[in-house]
Amino acid sequence: MKSTHPASEVQHATDLYPSRISDTPSITERRDPVVYSAWSPNCSITEEQSEFYRRNGYLFIESFFSPSEVQGLKEELKRMWAASRDSADGEVIREPDSDEVRSIFNVHRSSDVFEALSGHSRLKSITDYILGSETYIHQSRINFKPGFTGKEFYWHSDFETWHVEDGMPRMRALSCSIALEDNYHFNGPLMVVPGSQMDYVSCVGRTPDNHYEKSLRRQQYGVPDHDSLAELVQRYGIDTPVGKAGSIVLFDCNIMHGSNSNITPMPRSNVFIVYNSVENKLQPPYSGQPPRPEFIAARED
Repeated sequence: MKSTHPASEVQHATDLYPSRISDTPSITERRDPVVYSAWSPNCSITEEQSEFYRRNGYLFIESFFSPSEVQGLKEELKRMWAASRDSADGEVIREPDSDEVRSIFNVHRSSDVFEALSGHSRLKSITDYILGSETYIHQSRINFKPGFTGKEFYWHSDFETWHVEDGMPRMRALSCSIALEDNYHFNGPLMVVPGSQMDYVSCVGRTPDNHYEKSLRRQQYGVPDHDSLAELVQRYGIDTPVGKAGSIVLFDCNIMHGSNSNITPMPRSNVFIVYNSVENKLQPPYSGQPPRPEFIAARED
């Protein structure tokens, strides 16, 4: 049974980004910057890259990591995947229709290799620049999309869930997707709606208790309605930033994104690291529910 959570109604009186409280969806304008710093020649990305990110909500950087760095990350990924196959740990997420491993969360805390990756100096300098402050890891995970069987991740805005279910106050976070396999247009790559970071889609349907237990396998609440999604795609189109292993995609917390199933023989595995501004730390969830576990949404640096 779904909870009504009356406490959330009080919070939503001053909520800049209400969602899941109405029977009808809506699209409202973003009320936060996309790039929080003024560009200078000392920045770790070019002025053109900074402007591209501001305008489109994402930035693709080819061959950010060297082949030797990628090989080390792949070896650690394979080790963690093998160790997780029979694990009952809650940080190991299974596919919606099987027991195959879909994701492993909290990898920056469970692996020295991924802990070092999350603090990579050049990557950190870019995230601090875009978000205009020191940053910390809000969430980290590995996503597996093996050939033939890797399942889709439906369209969503990360911020909508992080705001409603985790209490992230403002749009001052971003994700970094690190490709550990070559990403093609046909093996289930990340798809983004460029420019949609400027529009906030308020979703319908009150959040069930302990929603994360099912949503990490297949999300049903906090996903856009078809009309809103169609409007965004008609307005902005769809991009698929793809490239060789070692490439990265930085994308804004509010950009609409998703990925198709992988029915090709080519596997696709990515590391996701989410950076949040230290000035945007989590508050009580706007749903009025208890916070989700720390491995999904860190409340401390």
